[in-house]
Amino acid sequence: MASDPLAPAPAQGGMIDQKDVQDWMKRFNEGLADSSIIAAPSAPDARPWHTSFFSCFAPIDTCFITCCVPCVTFGKTHHRTRKHGNMNGYSFINASCLMFTGFSCFGLHFIPMMFQRADIRKKYNLQGDCVTDLFTSCCCACCSLVQQDKEAEHREQELAEKLNGAGYVKAQEMAYPA
Repeated sequence: MASDPLAPAPAQGGMIDQKDVQDWMKRFNEGLADSSIIAAPSAPDARPWHTSFFSCFAPIDTCFITCCVPCVTFGKTHHRTRKHGNMNGYSFINASCLMFTGFSCFGLHFIPMMFQRADIRKKYNLQGDCVTDLFTSCCCACCSLVQQDKEAEHREQELAEKLNGAGYVKAQEMAYPA
């Protein structure tokens, strides 16, 4: 029997999903081992971000949540981009949220944000580079988190429309009323 790709992931025994922990460890190790990641510019055919960096005040609820508890927005974006674009199985307290909080306790919130921003750029073929990721993550973390969340939501909706056949539809022939 084939598994449903839209079905929620089975519980991994609590808030901390071991697959998430292993995924983050793998990403950190690859980032530390591969210096080309730092120097690599975006592809020549990279698309611009759909959401402006300074459009972080709309929607206001996302802005408010991000300013008060940024780990929730970080975890939500991670879930949307790495697990289920339609947010199946999402819990607002998850391994990514807790990891972000741990890094934040030491003033290192920008590290997981840089990795997530680079992941979003790579997945959706967006413009940018490591220096921009670092700058936005350090200087205006809330704006960066909101932009990432809105971008992931928009791009995942695009992907879902393409998969469901609701993408481009050929125009109907013109007809005069009878």
